[in-house]
Amino acid sequence: MRKPDYDRRVVVTGLGVVSPVGNDKQTAWDHLVRGVSGLGEITRFDVSRYEQKAAGEVKDFDPKQWMDAKAARRGESSMHFGVAAAKQAIADSGFEISDENRTEVGVVFGSGAGGQQLMIDNWTVLREKGPDRVAPTFIANGLVDSTSGMIAIETGAIGHNVCMVSACATGTHNVAEGAEVIRRGDCIAVISGSTEAPLLEVAHAGFGNMRGLGNPRPGESIETVSRPFDLTRDGFVLGEGSGSLFLEDLELAKARGAHIYAEVVGYGSAADGWDMIQPVEHGAGSSRAMKMALDRRGVPADEMDLINPHGTSTPLGDKREAEAIWDVFGEHTPEIAISATKSMTGHMMGAAGAFEAFATVMSIAEQCIPPTINYREPDPECNLWVVTEATSRRIRYALSNNIGLGGHNGAVIFKRYDGD
Repeated sequence: MRKPDYDRRVVVTGLGVVSPVGNDKQTAWDHLVRGVSGLGEITRFDVSRYEQKAAGEVKDFDPKQWMDAKAARRGESSMHFGVAAAKQAIADSGFEISDENRTEVGVVFGSGAGGQQLMIDNWTVLREKGPDRVAPTFIANGLVDSTSGMIAIETGAIGHNVCMVSACATGTHNVAEGAEVIRRGDCIAVISGSTEAPLLEVAHAGFGNMRGLGNPRPGESIETVSRPFDLTRDGFVLGEGSGSLFLEDLELAKARGAHIYAEVVGYGSAADGWDMIQPVEHGAGSSRAMKMALDRRGVPADEMDLINPHGTSTPLGDKREAEAIWDVFGEHTPEIAISATKSMTGHMMGAAGAFEAFATVMSIAEQCIPPTINYREPDPECNLWVVTEATSRRIRYALSNNIGLGGHNGAVIFKRYDGD
């Protein structure tokens, strides 16, 4: 363990992703830039009795390519996605986890709900076949922190290991807290990220009854169901997958000649303390989280170039987030590009923040902003510059913002690394 140094610089050197728009970094990024939707009609269960039929499903994914076959059988999709994304991020970083450094490599990897499918499956077995047939392995593999544990087992990273849970802000908090673990000297590198597999019929029914799910525009294809900040938006759509960022001490990354995508320079976290579902008036909690992220290391508000917002496509949620952005950035707000990638992936719930951190980091690295698809009618109550075509632009600072059920707010800021 090293001494804490809160001026210690932390950078992103590896990226991994499993998502509705692709199961590797390059495919997912290419699809985001081209505005390719990953949304379609749900295939996991019969949707004939539901009004809302869309989801962002992960396709063509084989967990046995990423983890031990026996472990894969005992686990379920959220674990599978997370291990795959984490291993991709490590490989992309070029960092070798060895006996000499493994105690200094941590895992900060969360999930909003963990392996709920295992609970459902074993409850069904209990009811239909009796208690003797319930799998003795389902509890250990279905916990919210099961993925962070399995990542350690599969990679050999046995340093600081924790799973943070904050609903839809989970990914943002795990990525940002991973950077803080390095700053305080607990680790030299951290496998950060989050994962989620929420495409369960009971979850779909629950969100539908909550009146949170949306529909496509009348007479249009199912891909138009998610349209953040558009005047016609009427709800979100569930997605699934995982994102992972490999974080390390800048000096270590430089010494080994690593490719650096971006630097982590800001982190804010705040609670609404208001309602379990609705965001607080004026987006005050999100506003405080973003201000905290700016203030933590003195990022100038008027130098923010890009925000990947929570942007779920709900009428109230998008309005409250827009109010928060205006509160934080004031007259600079119209100059900030808004890239709402949930328009293509749907809402990946606990995995959203990590996937969107990936998209934000790639935007900085490539100096390119992915479009918000389906955005046609600006909402004057939001009044944001929502980018609708892939746009090359100088990006110095970019912010990823997320808001979770229960009033959890998280914001993380990345900066272009120019070798200084």
